[in-house]
Amino acid sequence: MGHLDHATFGWLTPVLSYVMACIGSALGLRCTVRALGATGRSRRNWLITAASAIGTGIWTMHFVAMLGFGVSGTDIRYDVPLTIASLLVAMIVVCAGVFAVGYGKDRTRSLLLGGLTTGLGVASMHYMGMAAIRLHGAVHYDPALVGLSVLIAVVAATAALWAGLNIKSPVAVFGASLIMGAAVASMHYTGMFAVSVDVTPSGAALPGATAMQFIFPLAVGLGSYLFLTSAFVALSPTSAEREASASAQRPVESAFG
Repeated sequence: MGHLDHATFGWLTPVLSYVMACIGSALGLRCTVRALGATGRSRRNWLITAASAIGTGIWTMHFVAMLGFGVSGTDIRYDVPLTIASLLVAMIVVCAGVFAVGYGKDRTRSLLLGGLTTGLGVASMHYMGMAAIRLHGAVHYDPALVGLSVLIAVVAATAALWAGLNIKSPVAVFGASLIMGAAVASMHYTGMFAVSVDVTPSGAALPGATAMQFIFPLAVGLGSYLFLTSAFVALSPTSAEREASASAQRPVESAFG
């Protein structure tokens, strides 16, 4: 059995992956708050942005953490199409959960449905990403820890959507994002601790791309997207600011009318 190392670069990858999870959570929560204060096309666009931020943050967290994953006795490669598919699954399923909350009439039912959908989507992304691993040997999972990781994903997703519905102030969103980042990281490492590998030594070349060839550039690109989107959200006026601006313009228009 190969020895698994979840932090081949020390604390760098766990800390960086946690930061990415926090950024994605914070951005998703802020966009959800903006969506609930908007109507029509604007609400839809904010919800799509929220879903892409959360999905991107979770995926980036997972694969930044995977940069530090190693197994003694074998190299590791990643199946590129399956890895990209895991990103698409994360975004699509998170989008479904966010829209369920954003447009649901019954808040409680929408929250539970959205949390379940999003949590299962996060877990699917994680295990699709794990299925994309190519190595010399066989990967096995502890069913109890897999079940626990899925439960953590569902609870974390439900808590994130609840926060999007009920937390408005930037300070509260910041605090909630730290908690959500910790929950997402806990889900990831619980799932990773469920893994064991029976290594079969071989000199044959493995199919797929190395983490540095594919995962690292993609993670950097998605991380840049999160930072740029964060700047856009920070500079965009809130509904309250737009209303205040409109109210301030009315007396001026009346005076010249």
